[in-house]
Amino acid sequence: MRGFVLLCLLHAALGDMNFGWNGPASTTPGAERNLVPVCNSGQESCGCCMMQKQINRVEQFFNYSVQELKTQLMNSKTNLNYMRASRSAFSVALNNANTLTCQGPFNADKTIIYKNVFLNLGSNYDDQTGVFTAPRAGVYSFSITIYSLAAAGKAQTSCASLRVNGNEVAPLSERNGKDREDSSTVVAAVQLKAGDKVTASLLQGCDICDDVNHYNTFTAFLLYATDKA
Repeated sequence: MRGFVLLCLLHAALGDMNFGWNGPASTTPGAERNLVPVCNSGQESCGCCMMQKQINRVEQFFNYSVQELKTQLMNSKTNLNYMRASRSAFSVALNNANTLTCQGPFNADKTIIYKNVFLNLGSNYDDQTGVFTAPRAGVYSFSITIYSLAAAGKAQTSCASLRVNGNEVAPLSERNGKDREDSSTVVAAVQLKAGDKVTASLLQGCDICDDVNHYNTFTAFLLYATDKA
């Protein structure tokens, strides 16, 4: 093992040369090796010739092993860079107000804009528009929780939906519960293409309320990429 490590260090120090019985050899594929005969003809030189053959085999294996190690190292670096580029996650809440603040009800569906950002790894969530843009193709996990508190004498409706490019993927709602509070949560794994737009939409006639307790949250992260960026 020590001998092999030493050979590896020598190879690293001397560059991409191939080594032969007589020193550095041509790196051109198929090039003939210009070896000076070490053994003379005759039966007495048989042992010397056998030794030369064994050394040739060792040097071929050595050069092949070093090349394989270089290939594996390059593949590992590529995979590591791929994993780093694949990182995408965000977690946001509706607001961070000291007092309970509500949105809705509206006369039409409206994108929920979450202003309090806990995490935005990759900067793919836009807190000005409420839109998450998929940085690459893959399977993403999404989670939405909504909450509403009805005022005295007010009909209570809390409902929203997870949408991709404007199309509903998963609805969530609680309408006219027996208590004053309504809440609902949905979790979904969604396959996206690079550039797809994902939003949480507050549905017509519904409302949501939040404060520093962060009852309303929108969270997502990339489970695994399906492209080869």
